[in-house]
Amino acid sequence: MAVGSAARRRRPGPVPDVAEFAPTSSRRVDQPLAFRPAPGWLPPGHRVYAVGDVHGCAAPLAAMLNTIAKDLAARPAARAELVLLGDYIDFGPDSAGVLTRLAGGAPLPGAALTALRGDHEQMLLDALAGDKPAATDWLAAGGGASLASWGIPREAPRTTWEATLPAAHLAFLRRLKLSHRAGGYLFVHAGLRPGVALARQRREDVLAIRHPFLSEPAEFGVTVVHGHSVARAVAVEPGRIGLDTGAGLGGALSCAVLEDDLIACMTVPTDEGALR
Repeated sequence: MAVGSAARRRRPGPVPDVAEFAPTSSRRVDQPLAFRPAPGWLPPGHRVYAVGDVHGCAAPLAAMLNTIAKDLAARPAARAELVLLGDYIDFGPDSAGVLTRLAGGAPLPGAALTALRGDHEQMLLDALAGDKPAATDWLAAGGGASLASWGIPREAPRTTWEATLPAAHLAFLRRLKLSHRAGGYLFVHAGLRPGVALARQRREDVLAIRHPFLSEPAEFGVTVVHGHSVARAVAVEPGRIGLDTGAGLGGALSCAVLEDDLIACMTVPTDEGALR
């Protein structure tokens, strides 16, 4: 399967509260998770915590991971996974802090980590490899905030970026996967192209597609769990679950809790980040 293989840095605000998103209401996480039927399935005893686009929001990510850890401690699973859907960097104030947390090993004790690549990571990697248009695109897509978090002036020559980035951050970015399969779910950053077999999906689509993936329902034989396309709430539809709810852009960081044939969702509000 092809998809398998100089702004001032702002101080992050206080760690926000975490709320649970339900179809008709939002609740505090000291209440039970509100599960409902999911469009996919996992084998018995297998649980996946899938987290949408983070975009430089280190404090909300810390709050989300803390809440997930509490849920896992209260409701142990025979097999637990943390799947991150990509776009860890850009827009928000602390991309460096996000990568430091994720590159350190196991951000969620007791759960296997799968970190996927997003289009923002791909743009940065392409820029570091010498692609000048990619560098321009990346800066236009929020990359200036990431440079600031690393202490790099926006006007610094592209050729100097790599030498300044922490080696652990670069190693993390370069080992990101394009997809992950668990039960009846396929996790990717952006989506899939309708009418194309899974084994023939192009990297460009997996990382950056919006339409026709969002506008033309298609049968892929899996439920696609993705980020990339911002919505005000988690999208749970036949064939897909969308988890980009605008972190770093004044929206929220969202997580889907998947087990058996059920789903519950948690969100962390953020007011961090602005288009730049």
